[in-house]
Amino acid sequence: MTKTRVSYFYHPEVGHFYYGPSHPMKPHRLKLAHHLVLSYGLYKEMDCYRPHPASIGEMKAFHSEDYVHFLHKISPDTNTLRTYGNQMQRFNAGEYTDCPVFDGLGEFTSLYTGASLDGAVQLAQGETDIAINWSGGLHHAKKSEASGFCYINDIVLAILELLKVHARVLYIDIDVHHGDGVEEAFYCTDRVMTFSLHKYGDFFPGTGHSSDTGAKGGVGYSVNAPLTSGITDETYRDLFRPVMEKIMQVYQPGAVVLQCGADSLAGDRLGCFNLTLKGHADCVEYVKSFGVPVLVLGGGGYTIRNVARCWAYETAVVCDRSNIPNELPYNDYYEYYAPGFQLHLQPDPVENLNTKESLEGIKNELLQQLMDLQGAPGVQMQQVPPPYKVQKGEEAKEDNPDERPKASTKHGDGDKKPHESELYDKVD
Repeated sequence: MTKTRVSYFYHPEVGHFYYGPSHPMKPHRLKLAHHLVLSYGLYKEMDCYRPHPASIGEMKAFHSEDYVHFLHKISPDTNTLRTYGNQMQRFNAGEYTDCPVFDGLGEFTSLYTGASLDGAVQLAQGETDIAINWSGGLHHAKKSEASGFCYINDIVLAILELLKVHARVLYIDIDVHHGDGVEEAFYCTDRVMTFSLHKYGDFFPGTGHSSDTGAKGGVGYSVNAPLTSGITDETYRDLFRPVMEKIMQVYQPGAVVLQCGADSLAGDRLGCFNLTLKGHADCVEYVKSFGVPVLVLGGGGYTIRNVARCWAYETAVVCDRSNIPNELPYNDYYEYYAPGFQLHLQPDPVENLNTKESLEGIKNELLQQLMDLQGAPGVQMQQVPPPYKVQKGEEAKEDNPDERPKASTKHGDGDKKPHESELYDKVD
């Protein structure tokens, strides 16, 4: 059996940004997760990369130009806030929203977006089987609006990159919140199918009913499983696996993007599901079993020690190392895991409000929706956009300051003719 090729993308600066003292989103969780990956030795099983920061031009592939420029110009400085007051209101950012303006906001969006794009490029070019970016997965951001702690929708941008090569891409969202930003972006097309399992009702963002199935050319290609509080590993699995199997059978995607928001775990600060690490990671393992290229992303998750546990364990699952010790190895953030210092979580003693009948009804409704689709949609032949040029080996090396660069000419051929008044040493 061929070993799965796994690429891991992590930028050392991405965990240094700070939303604010009372804000539940803590990018610091990315450092905790990364240190667990290191201390478990999982980095040895993967090709590890430092991603490039996404440019404004790359972000404009989905987002509006004025919105992207706004994110890169805004800062918490009083004068700046006064200058951009109207735009802050227009783009849903600032003090009275859930998307604050903080130092380095533009850089933060560039780092997590660049990592998702790099993963998508490697998958599209067939250089890896699974790409991981735990800093990505910010699924609420809209074309011209921040939402739900998300500013740039790296998922949509990564899917657009995959669509350059693949006729169909499947997006799966196991965050406790509905993946509304991604669904909205592809609501009218059959080239992307979205499958989201989420808490529905009096809960952010309030979208994602099972009757929301798409529009125009995308009717039937938005698949929503609206759940309520307390769902357990077993009941989640009994819903996820049959629907997922049917999707793969009917839709036959060329690539999959899997958003692994960890706020669906038991004990999350904002979530209300009751999944353990094994129940959450079972989705990752099942998606992997189909042998389709997968981009694995992070997302929500607000009890940061549990987020780190989850994403480290799911990295292990991707690397076929799901039997890593429950005893956490010592690392720079070891004290965060007191008092047990163990990897796995226990479910909370709460009632599962998802009855067997309601889950069976949701499952049957979604299976019927998928059966009504007329097979995998085709795509008209068209010119494929040029792939990103990935510098490797000699190309990626920095210029040697002790070496004279090759001369250039107005014709660009790089050959400089000797002038008759200059002396040149002739070398045989």
